[in-house]
Amino acid sequence: MDGKRIIGIDYGSKRVGVAVSDPTGKLALPLTVLTSDAGLPNKVIELAGKYDSKVIVLGESRDYSGKPNEIHEAASAFKSMLESKGFHVVFEPEFMTSIQAERLQGKNSMTDASAAALILQSYMDRASGAESLERVGKTP
Repeated sequence: MDGKRIIGIDYGSKRVGVAVSDPTGKLALPLTVLTSDAGLPNKVIELAGKYDSKVIVLGESRDYSGKPNEIHEAASAFKSMLESKGFHVVFEPEFMTSIQAERLQGKNSMTDASAAALILQSYMDRASGAESLERVGKTP
């Protein structure tokens, strides 16, 4: 990476977890938990500016059968809004990351940010694996 970081988001109807990559793009770090309200877009845009990020990874939440769940429509609208502001927004499949984060660290005020870090880490690990395969002449 060229020093720019990637923002990861665990989008929820009440809280939105935010994570950021380290400068190398190899490690996702929990950053903050924001309230899901009318001010959310500006808060995310401000954080992206602070970390010089134009790439945002947004958790793509689905139900047990793999179909979009009740939060998916709102997350899709949020994705479109960020894209209209010039961000490259990628959906990363996620399933129960808040529960995974809670199991790893216990429930606390940063659980949603840790869930965002799990989503972002998954994206970076897949991207890193694809780059490695390209270097040896294979495609994923």
